[in-house]
Amino acid sequence: MAVLAVARDLTRSVGARPLFEGLSFEVQEGERIGLLGPNGCGKSTLLRIIVGSERPDHGEVALMRGLRVGLLTQADGFAPDDRAVDLVAAALVGIGHDPHEAELAAEVELRKAGMADPTACIRTLSGGWRKRVAVLCELVREPQLLLLDEPTNHLDLEGVLWLESVLARPAFAFVLVSHDRAFLEAVANRVMEINPRFPDGHFRSTGGYSDFLEARAQAIAGLESRQAVLANQVAREVEWLRRSPKAQMKRAQSRVATAEARQDELAEVSWRNRQGRAANIDFSATGRQSADLVVGQGLQVDIAGRTLVRNLDLELGPGTRLGLLGRNGSGKSTLLRVLSGELAPAAGRLKLANALRTVYFRQDRASLDPRRTLRSTLCPNGDTVFFRESRIHVMAWAKRFCFRPEQMDQEVGQLSGGEHARLLISHLMQQPADLLLLDEPTNDLDIATLEVLEDSILSFPGAVVLVTHDRFLLDRVSTRLIALDGAGGWSHHADYWQWQQAQQEDIARAQPAAPPVRGAQRGASLGAAGLSKSERRELERMEEKIAQAEEAVAQLCTRMSLPAVASDAEALLALHIEREKADQVVERLYQRWQELEAKAKG
Repeated sequence: MAVLAVARDLTRSVGARPLFEGLSFEVQEGERIGLLGPNGCGKSTLLRIIVGSERPDHGEVALMRGLRVGLLTQADGFAPDDRAVDLVAAALVGIGHDPHEAELAAEVELRKAGMADPTACIRTLSGGWRKRVAVLCELVREPQLLLLDEPTNHLDLEGVLWLESVLARPAFAFVLVSHDRAFLEAVANRVMEINPRFPDGHFRSTGGYSDFLEARAQAIAGLESRQAVLANQVAREVEWLRRSPKAQMKRAQSRVATAEARQDELAEVSWRNRQGRAANIDFSATGRQSADLVVGQGLQVDIAGRTLVRNLDLELGPGTRLGLLGRNGSGKSTLLRVLSGELAPAAGRLKLANALRTVYFRQDRASLDPRRTLRSTLCPNGDTVFFRESRIHVMAWAKRFCFRPEQMDQEVGQLSGGEHARLLISHLMQQPADLLLLDEPTNDLDIATLEVLEDSILSFPGAVVLVTHDRFLLDRVSTRLIALDGAGGWSHHADYWQWQQAQQEDIARAQPAAPPVRGAQRGASLGAAGLSKSERRELERMEEKIAQAEEAVAQLCTRMSLPAVASDAEALLALHIEREKADQVVERLYQRWQELEAKAKG
């Protein structure tokens, strides 16, 4: 395989703090690399260095001559009045497409991505749809290497599944930063973690995320074993130096040098093994023993004249961990506002236990003042934090959430997204609660912190209602799930995978939507002199052909998700190959439809 990019001895610092040092790796053709690392380790900076928009302090990146590189940043930079179709069309024009053909092709791509109205302005789109438009703008440029920085942020579960299908078998290599473990398992064939605990500043393994976890555990065990061996060796050498009267004689100097070298190596290995620690998260409970904390009967949730949830019954008691599912705009966050008492239900009855104490994590993070320092935000008064009736110095409290001493006088607005999330969680931990309402608490958190958050939720004795697109966390912590459809309907599910299977079965039962063609366009196309008689007939039948082909793909997806198939490697591989062929048929039909439309318009 051709080598697309080579990084040699990269070093980058922010102020006096190094993000990474001596980092060397390569990206080969066909590689789909998941890039991991603790918050603040420089993952986004590394992507910018690869694409050339930022320079390293030391080292270099060499790209294959003529390589087309794309970068999907966390912020899209779109203007509110930009239309989705114009943005994608502009990307196509940028690589040489005719403007008229580019607009038609852009509309096709947006409709394939599920957008009902490609002419919609950015200001009318949710964060998830903005992200889909941003992804398409990069994809249509046909990159050979695509760099994606947190591409699943703001996507609902449906959007994440769409992105998985886009990246499952791409015609390009990619490096993506993500903390979504299920997403990494689905799309990556190599995983790399930037972390100073490893001797080369990073650790790589071939395969998906589960393969990476196994290889990484072995590597860490080796480092910890090496530390134990060195500790024993240093202890013996120190004892010898202490007791031997000949320790200072010339012939013993080599042994003294060996002891000093081992002490230096032990110090380095010990330092590396302390790196990459996760935040210490532990929610406080009030100890309430009430059987029913929240009881809702016939709840209706409306917003702006639209009914999101209708006739919902729910009961939340100690130990209940309810996960909420649904696409962007289906009412998950609004339902949390109702359960918190902030918003009254439009109908039905909501009964809260007497003096119920609720802790609410909001995804918008508006409670943080960007101008305040980290120190004053962690501890507004004095230098002591009260936690579970104990006094903790603010420096020790900050260390618990992986903040460094030199950050204490830094403004909150200069912190990373993951650091903002940890800061909010530090506030929540100080508030004893009966009910935790967590709205996307996983956004921007690194994987080590995600795992600690999971354990904290599992050990919390009160009730939890959780909204997250992290499928691993959702399945691990939820005792039950409620899926909202955004039109008033809802349904119970045992786990995420049961919900996904139900979604796929619904798609398979329903007639897939045919590619929309506006009436005036369709009439002009069929009557255009540019098409032969056989081509006009072909265009007339194209919608039906695409619908049939997409239905075949949906049925294959449903079969692949069945437990009996998922546990049979040979059957799963056979269906995967069959699905690839079916996807290729759909792609060819869309391309042919585009050709016929363009020819009809002259």
